[in-house]
Amino acid sequence: MADAKLRLLERAGATIVGEDAQAALAIVANGDEAAIARLKARGILVNAVDLPELCDFTLPAIVDRDPVLIAVGTGGVSAGLAAALRQRLEALLPAGLGRLADALSSARSSLRARFPTVDERRRAIGGLLAAGGPLDPMVAHDDPTAVIASGGAGESRLELVVIASPDPDALTLRAARLLGLADRIYHEAAVPAQILDRARADAERLRGDPPAALLPGLTVHLVWKAE
Repeated sequence: MADAKLRLLERAGATIVGEDAQAALAIVANGDEAAIARLKARGILVNAVDLPELCDFTLPAIVDRDPVLIAVGTGGVSAGLAAALRQRLEALLPAGLGRLADALSSARSSLRARFPTVDERRRAIGGLLAAGGPLDPMVAHDDPTAVIASGGAGESRLELVVIASPDPDALTLRAARLLGLADRIYHEAAVPAQILDRARADAERLRGDPPAALLPGLTVHLVWKAE
């Protein structure tokens, strides 16, 4: 266990020292509570392996797609669960995800020039990265830079979503995805608040039917038809 923690810290760029040296963090992998107490008395933050009640911090399981990092933590409750989730995520995320992030970073200035307002940029990038979009992050891409250069802001679009249950967990994948992407949502008064809460935080919420002339971006019309 100590060797595994050591590899993780070295990979993160840490300088490894002995117990008596000056340090900011300490890993105690042998359950030595006396050592834990000595380190804490010196003001050093301690991770005590398999003793979550004695931990000042925990080390999450890491999915590394540099510069994209995904940390899976359980607050020390179950390192095995965190590791299992990390393994599943490793299989789902393309190895080239970091190249996509770098391409988006490099294109920041050109995107700002092409789409001067924040809303225009958000729609353009959201359209590129949407599920099934030209740069869906869950799919491998040979040349994301070229795709970004050719991407547009997207047309005005209206999607109808019929809600039959007040339980947000009963939303279909399509409904949840559209709510997460919508620029504005028109809804009937009967649509439960917990459903509207699943929409993107900055999406407009407007009661009534959408107008004939739509604003740019994605408009979702929520219709309530309880079972």
